[in-house]
Amino acid sequence: MVSTSTKPSSQDADLEEVFGASIAQLYASAAAGTSTPAEHRALELRSFLALAEEQVARVRDRVHRYTAPEADMNALSASELRFDSQWMEAALAARTQYVTALRQLLRVMSPSATGRERQPHSNHPKINTQAASMTAPTPAGPAVRGARGH
Repeated sequence: MVSTSTKPSSQDADLEEVFGASIAQLYASAAAGTSTPAEHRALELRSFLALAEEQVARVRDRVHRYTAPEADMNALSASELRFDSQWMEAALAARTQYVTALRQLLRVMSPSATGRERQPHSNHPKINTQAASMTAPTPAGPAVRGARGH
């Protein structure tokens, strides 16, 4: 199994921009014990996000295989598709929560909090450096709820 540190996530470009280092460099810094608390928290959230995004992709790909035009219609199972729908709902909810928590953390980051100078990039939202005195929000983990209405 591949480590989450090597799996891509949808937020990698923003992390690299804010911290001024590649994802690989950030994980190497964390492994060496030289990362800041903010970097450590961001990498932890990023790892959870990468796993949630992999789960979303696995379920999506499985449903695509089940429903492909060349797939055997006799192999379709309504109960399996309902289960995949519930799993997809949980995985998407987790992904949304991780993206939100990571964006909130990055929003309160300042160059002094990261220990590195940050160069703004026009394709990414600006980081609110006036909020540096705020503490980073404590993200709620993915709440895997019972399936609604099932």
